[in-house]
Amino acid sequence: MLHSKGPLLSVDLTAQDTHTEDIDDVLESYIGGRGVGTKLVHDRVPFDADPLGTENRLVFTTGPMQASQMSFTGRMNATAVSPLTDGLLSSNAGGFMSRHFADTGYSAVEFAGESDELLVVHVTDEGVEFEPVPDLAGATVPETCEYIREEHDLDADHVACIGPAGENEVRFASVMTTEERAFGRGGLGAVLGAKNVKAVTFDGDSAPEIEIPAGQMEIHREAATDDHIMKEQGTVAVMDLANEKNGLPSYYFSEQSFEGVEGINGSAVADKKYKKGTCSACAFACKLPTRDEERGIETEGPEFEVAMAFGSNSGVDDIVDVMKSNQLCDEYGLDAISAGNVVASYLAAEDEFGNRELIWDLVEKIAHRDGVGDTLAEGIDRTHEELGVENWSVKGMDFAAHEGRVLHGQALSYAVANRGADHMYATFYSVEYPLVPSDQAMEPTGFEGKAERLVERENLMALNDSGVVCKFSRDYMSPERYEMLFDADFEDLLSVGDRTVTLERHFNNQRGFDEGDDTLPYAEDLPGFDDALVEYYQVRDWNTDGTVPNAALPS
Repeated sequence: MLHSKGPLLSVDLTAQDTHTEDIDDVLESYIGGRGVGTKLVHDRVPFDADPLGTENRLVFTTGPMQASQMSFTGRMNATAVSPLTDGLLSSNAGGFMSRHFADTGYSAVEFAGESDELLVVHVTDEGVEFEPVPDLAGATVPETCEYIREEHDLDADHVACIGPAGENEVRFASVMTTEERAFGRGGLGAVLGAKNVKAVTFDGDSAPEIEIPAGQMEIHREAATDDHIMKEQGTVAVMDLANEKNGLPSYYFSEQSFEGVEGINGSAVADKKYKKGTCSACAFACKLPTRDEERGIETEGPEFEVAMAFGSNSGVDDIVDVMKSNQLCDEYGLDAISAGNVVASYLAAEDEFGNRELIWDLVEKIAHRDGVGDTLAEGIDRTHEELGVENWSVKGMDFAAHEGRVLHGQALSYAVANRGADHMYATFYSVEYPLVPSDQAMEPTGFEGKAERLVERENLMALNDSGVVCKFSRDYMSPERYEMLFDADFEDLLSVGDRTVTLERHFNNQRGFDEGDDTLPYAEDLPGFDDALVEYYQVRDWNTDGTVPNAALPS
């Protein structure tokens, strides 16, 4: 089975010391990326660790496909205990850093302990440098990247950093790379901030030799030549369909369609797109560099989820307003989905939907934990009672845009996902309203056959995250192509995903998670949900209370 190569680099921030360890057995069993990160955190972080304490470890990993030049491979993974969900969580980011990470020669780099001064940590194939940077306290992401560019001649593609939100331990702070790409959901930026690390750089010339089958180029050519709507509109291409199906969360989830959708949909974003945007080696180019010269706003995006959170869910019908919100989140280092949703919760409480100036003020206050921003920085799950609004979250993570009240398989996915209400954990929405016609599609409503399909989807997405292969490769991948790329039987590859999901669940079980956390604010309105939940546990061979039996725990 194809897998990453190289040792684990362990960085002790307290002692400012490092050591390496051979983890070949982990790499052989978990391939790379999320699988390896999950195994390392599961085995090396105490089950009762404080997410913002010294015992938590943040692990960066990438996968064997970063040795290729195939489209959909410019991504990498970060894993830790989440300050937002309080469970084990992996986050995946695109951009251009994965190849520089691989060039260090390490398969995984973990950060443990806590520095007593603000640092930039430089990781190379020749060693690690700890650079005190007190003057970067409070710096934005662009300011931090500019400092590293000027002082070390490394561009933003080499950098993973946090903004003020991470330093202030906002529970949904992002780790940013390539300035505008995010390890977003779950607050891993706060983990780095709690460790007093402003940025990490990766550089070298020691990427391990990993032979990738020649068939990769067929996938690459298809990605380059296909006329796919996402190349023009990105993920926002689905917004009109979602709105037509009464599946676009609006006004803090109180409504499911938005009368101002034309102002924030795929066409509106495409009108502001001024060039192609992509990740390393990818010809699919689905990113959205957008600009409004009149108002001096330039950003990358917004993607569908952000156009929902800061658009329809906040009562905003102007794409340029959403672009500015997106830009502010990138500069401050905030997950734009959670930031938009928690802002929407405040707008609902104050009857201020559509107030763009208030929205931007709240984003800044959240990043700096200023005034009401200190409350909102805790996230919806911890603040909804104080605000007097409903708790639109699962396991502490607020909902993504794909509407579970319409897409019932996606609803089940939100409920059981170890990461909480995140759409990318299984991408089940793509089965229930695919942008590209597919004989694998399922009817949006009802649960028949969906528990078994969900397990397969979760395992496949965990495989992608371990590879690392972008999830938007879905129209170009097949079981045969996975077998060709990873030199293994497809079922064996899905078993890697199964082990990864099971380890996540087991870690969370030890922290108190069980079937009581596998629920939804609207579960009682979905006939058959409880039976589907029981069936999901059965397919996974888990206990009826949602816990992992010892017999199912990977060795």
